[in-house]
Amino acid sequence: MRVVSLVPSLTEAVAATLPKALVGATDWCTHPADLDVTRIGGTKNPDTERILALAPDLVIANEEENRAPDLDALRAAGCEVLVTEVRSVPQAFAELARVLAACGAPGRPRWLAEAEAAWASPPRARARTTTAVVPIWRRPWMVLGRDTFAGDVLARLGVGHLHAGHPERYPRVPLEELRAAAPDLVVLPDEPYRFTADDGPEAFPGLPCALVSGRHLTWYGPSLAEAPRVLAEALRAAHR
Repeated sequence: MRVVSLVPSLTEAVAATLPKALVGATDWCTHPADLDVTRIGGTKNPDTERILALAPDLVIANEEENRAPDLDALRAAGCEVLVTEVRSVPQAFAELARVLAACGAPGRPRWLAEAEAAWASPPRARARTTTAVVPIWRRPWMVLGRDTFAGDVLARLGVGHLHAGHPERYPRVPLEELRAAAPDLVVLPDEPYRFTADDGPEAFPGLPCALVSGRHLTWYGPSLAEAPRVLAEALRAAHR
């Protein structure tokens, strides 16, 4: 089986389970750190000719991270393309099992079982809140909205967010409006925008800010096994 992955989360999942199957991955596929495969461009602008030259048996993609025209072009050229949809933790487990089976995995890998166990009874990061805001970008400011995987992850740790009912999944919201909402927590991941202690919290003076790992908040793969603990610790730290 020759697999090209267009999704960092799925790249890590396949690499941890069937490392010899991967022949290509995006420039954004940073885990595992020693991954040695052909790079085929970004998630939004993959080099379809380079992908085709790898003669993959399967290309794995995601409906949110990858563009339909690129996937259609691969299908038109004869590639089999498996497209995932992941908007909740249970859906992540189901889609991971589907992808790994399609890639030839003989059964559920240990890391997936460990991840499911970790999320069966996740720690509560804090008393339930529904007024957190979760920026994912600035210039312009964008936040988590409705129906997102990251939002479901936070909810399972006891953190709801202010824009969960917004009609858009990743709405643009002016900073003044975010401040005026007076959220009791601001969650700042280090991807897709790399918020840091010096870049992000200063925009929300007087509000507790939790700097969290974007990989643990937004990736669905082996990182899911440690995500509940890592995220809960980071969220609690904001109130110490």
